[in-house]
Amino acid sequence: MPLTKEINTILIANRGEIALRAIRTIKEMGKKAIAVYSTADKDAHYLDLADAKICIGGDKSSESYLNIPAIISAAELFNADAIFPGYGFLSENQNFVEICNYHNIEFIGPNPEVMALMSDKSKAKEVMKNAGVPVIPGSDGAVKSKEEALELAKEIGYPVILKAAAGGGGRGMRIVQNEENMFNAYLAAESEAISAFGDGTIYMEKFIDKPKHIEVQILADKYGNVLHVGERDCSLQRRHQKLIEESPAPTLEAETRKKLLETAITATKAIKYVGAGTYEFLLDNNQNFYFMEMNTRLQVEHPVSELVSGLDIIELMIQIAEGKKLPKQEEVDFKGCAIECRITAEDPVKFYPSAGKITKWIAPGGNNVRIDTHAYAGYVVPMFYDSMIGKLIVWGKTRDEAIARMSRALDEFCVEGIKTTIDFHKKMMKNDDFRRGVVHTKYLEQKMENGTENA
Repeated sequence: MPLTKEINTILIANRGEIALRAIRTIKEMGKKAIAVYSTADKDAHYLDLADAKICIGGDKSSESYLNIPAIISAAELFNADAIFPGYGFLSENQNFVEICNYHNIEFIGPNPEVMALMSDKSKAKEVMKNAGVPVIPGSDGAVKSKEEALELAKEIGYPVILKAAAGGGGRGMRIVQNEENMFNAYLAAESEAISAFGDGTIYMEKFIDKPKHIEVQILADKYGNVLHVGERDCSLQRRHQKLIEESPAPTLEAETRKKLLETAITATKAIKYVGAGTYEFLLDNNQNFYFMEMNTRLQVEHPVSELVSGLDIIELMIQIAEGKKLPKQEEVDFKGCAIECRITAEDPVKFYPSAGKITKWIAPGGNNVRIDTHAYAGYVVPMFYDSMIGKLIVWGKTRDEAIARMSRALDEFCVEGIKTTIDFHKKMMKNDDFRRGVVHTKYLEQKMENGTENA
């Protein structure tokens, strides 16, 4: 039986809204929160809400939030029992987890072995297939040459998609419609993968036209118990970056939902996973779902799962790390619908970054409106990090009520001094296709190709 270990002090190895989000839960649990920051974030307001703060390096991520020696030194300086990684940065870095273990600091997340397994998409697909999880037809592992890619595509049937095994965010990815385009596409994907990830390994899958992106939030404790926190629809994306997420998925049939959630639990037990994780699936027009990847960390969109379940996922992550057991599945009562809009410091049409000083900030409020943000009037959005400055999340008894509430909340939201995507989200809440729940992962790209931009 795993030994329980009380955690009293937690260092948050992250920044921005997720750092503030973690500080709140940690303090509500009666524990101490240690915040780290870069020189670019030295004036961030949330730092003063932590029990202690310490600068770990310069403006660039490589000098600070990816600086493992500085983070470990900070944890030891403040006698931290554990490190909470959030998402991005070091959250899926198995080397960092091993270093935490070496220094007897609890990493609030999975072990490095399963993290390494799931980080290689081709290996992860093989493991899921062996566990009985539906996978997209494709290569058994890496495709070793452009000639092999051509032969395999003939077996699978066009169109196919080439993906970087170590990839993410759409880099090292090419859709191939016919064999005439295969060689050039393979070389382009391989070159981009080497440039972006230092690894040119490529695998191939059948390309599914106009799929929905459905994911399942799971939690697993050290005793083999697995809890699902429902599914999320993350189909509205731009260049593989999620923009709006919701739970439950609006067009998912009851039988498909039941099978999807059961599949995620079965897969979690098969790999002996511990911690919070998310299975990402593609759903085709016939309600068939296929495993795409597993994220071995907390997701940006976790608040929508919290609002429909009443759970605090970060609290449960900490309790798992302490060796406590999860609640039973039947104790979780799912209610209503939650929607999240990612608010980024970008142009609302072209999505160009817009760093600078926020001169006016009036956040929305009212019943069942939540905003996770570290921004405020006078805050200077730095150019060194992700452009997200907040997440607006609402809950409603029905999806229609949630959409109406989000539309109202967005109308209240006033940000000046920089450009934001608030206007984009306002348009989407009135978009007929979104309101009917029929958007797919390529929806915005097709709108732009047709000259109708993002509305």
